[in-house]
Amino acid sequence: MKEKSLFIASCLALVATSMAFSIRADIIPALKTDFGFNDTEMGLIAGPGLWGFAITIVLGGMLLDAVGMKALMITAFIGHVAGVILTIFAQGYQSLYFATLLIGLANGTVEAVTNPLVATIYPKEKTRALNMLHAWWPGGLIAGGVGVLIITHLMGLGVGATLDAISLGWKVKMALILVPTLLYGALILKQDFPVTERVAAGVTTAEMWATVTRPLFLLFVFLMMLTSATELGPDQWVGNLLQNLVGIQGVVLLVYTAGIMFILRYFLAGYIVKSVGPMGVLMGASILTCMGLYALSMADTALWVFAAATIFGFGKTFFWPTMLGVVAERFPKGGALALSFMGGAGMFCVGWLMTPIMGSIQDHYAVESLSPRAAEAVVAHGGIDERKAALITDTVVKAEIEQAKRYSAEMTYRWVAAVPAFLAIVFLMLLFYFRSLGGYRPVSVVSTASV
Repeated sequence: MKEKSLFIASCLALVATSMAFSIRADIIPALKTDFGFNDTEMGLIAGPGLWGFAITIVLGGMLLDAVGMKALMITAFIGHVAGVILTIFAQGYQSLYFATLLIGLANGTVEAVTNPLVATIYPKEKTRALNMLHAWWPGGLIAGGVGVLIITHLMGLGVGATLDAISLGWKVKMALILVPTLLYGALILKQDFPVTERVAAGVTTAEMWATVTRPLFLLFVFLMMLTSATELGPDQWVGNLLQNLVGIQGVVLLVYTAGIMFILRYFLAGYIVKSVGPMGVLMGASILTCMGLYALSMADTALWVFAAATIFGFGKTFFWPTMLGVVAERFPKGGALALSFMGGAGMFCVGWLMTPIMGSIQDHYAVESLSPRAAEAVVAHGGIDERKAALITDTVVKAEIEQAKRYSAEMTYRWVAAVPAFLAIVFLMLLFYFRSLGGYRPVSVVSTASV
């Protein structure tokens, strides 16, 4: 019963984390309009929500055994509440940047605790349990996505909404994050948390640090950076990209792909991983993700978008939890530190590199395709200023701006598709590597076998 309660609390905390992600993805166009940001500026603001995540995953993993899981979860709860409130009352670039960072730090703390917690309470089925836990990442995406769609409808936030309505609307949407936050906060106060599997097994701190310096582990850290960038980078920009590409509210697609992810992770992950092995899963995921992203770059109708998104959704489903499961199984002596390095590297890459880079790519191709007349009217700081664009009345210029946005979205998806293409090759090589060792097998935390 204790294990079940801890698992439920972990799932609710992950729901709050992913709701913050999906809601931010939906409100990016509104923030750009409300504050007059271009895509590069918006990418820089969104970044702390991800690289802040990376900081506390790593720090949390280093402090977890000394501070305790419960203390860190309470810290995450405080961060979520404060971050949401500060976001709602942000007055400009700096205050919004700080509020986004605070939420990112809270999100990372949740990840730092829940991954080793679940690996500890389910030691004999780590990959399956971690996939079930991370099913609630898309679960939160769905909850957040459906919530913002309802608010969009009720408040009339579609095409033609006033600037005042847009400003109020994104604030109401942000407040939704407080619902799962308060629920997981209430649960964790009642629970006693265990020590990690590493501590329980008597593995020393020196052995833990030795594990995370092994070459194969460092390779998986690098691959985690690329898989996370592939999965989460496009998701963070989905609202902006799809609105520019085919005029669809991006959160619709986010909810759709999240539904695919939830079903696959929660109900089918164990069977799929057992059937083809973790390396086979990761290689297949890379191929499908590459195909889906490239297909999105060519989409010009809503039907095409959803067909491409289906492929992308199937592909990206298994990246994060399977990578964590592999590390938990092959490097158990690394404990919470190994898992935190993985999550931290992934979020650092998404927040510090992929999200800003995707914003810059969009600005580059959009500005490149504008005529001097249109560029003079809307370009500021190297990109399209959405507040200026919203005030354009010249139909010719307005049409040119929309075409430029579509072109920038196409090229952005095309560039990102190169990442999973590279990953597919690497995971194929790892598949053959493990076969040369007699096949992929989990390693016991008390084993002295080399990994």
